Amino acid sequence: MPVKKKRKSPGVAAAVAEDGGLKKCKISSYCRSQPPARLISGEEHFSSKKCLAWFYEYAGPDEVVGPEGMEKFCEDIGVEPENIIMLVLAWKLEAESMGFFTKEEWLKGMTSLQCDCTEKLQNKFDFLRSQLNDISSFKNIYRYAFDFARDKDQRSLDIDTAKSMLALLLGRTWPLFSVFYQYLEQSKYRVMNKDQWYNVLEFSRTVHADLSNYDEDGAWPVLLDEFVEWQKIRQTS
Repeated sequence: MPVKKKRKSPGVAAAVAEDGGLKKCKISSYCRSQPPARLISGEEHFSSKKCLAWFYEYAGPDEVVGPEGMEKFCEDIGVEPENIIMLVLAWKLEAESMGFFTKEEWLKGMTSLQCDCTEKLQNKFDFLRSQLNDISSFKNIYRYAFDFARDKDQRSLDIDTAKSMLALLLGRTWPLFSVFYQYLEQSKYRVMNKDQWYNVLEFSRTVHADLSNYDEDGAWPVLLDEFVEWQKIRQTS
């Protein structure tokens, strides 16, 4: 999850293959080098008081973990801010704004995870990653990412933010992602609305890489109709 100030685009790195002039980018999907997390004894029960003290290690005077605190938090747990684990964690905390955790979000989410210290959270990394492999959970994370990443005074995602978040979520699993990314790069679109965002996931799951089963009469957004038309022209040229 990128550390940013409000109303700025996220710094999520895009994992895009160098294909037909595409920018070559990278997703941070792995943790920094770090010592193994200390094994937590089953007798070490979750402590709300300890969890709150942990929160205040990063929170400012407004009782919010902001960009500076988030950077320190990521450093302590050994995860880059752009790592998709941070997005999954934000989803678990039901965080409303990218780069910020409120006290209420922290306490509710960390209580759910039963984490009151760095080591316990590190021991949850495999669980957090596993949520990405569950079809239902991934869909919820994907949908959550739209509202999480958009500026709260806007109803849509600016296209650069949309491309970065799509790279984070679909860049390694969708065979057509690099082509779709290139299409967005040269398209007229400057924002992506929620309906378009939701349908990109459905498209990535149901339409074959050769587009052979794409239904032109289906209820796809115009953005995807135009993408298919653009790609078919490229394939025949």
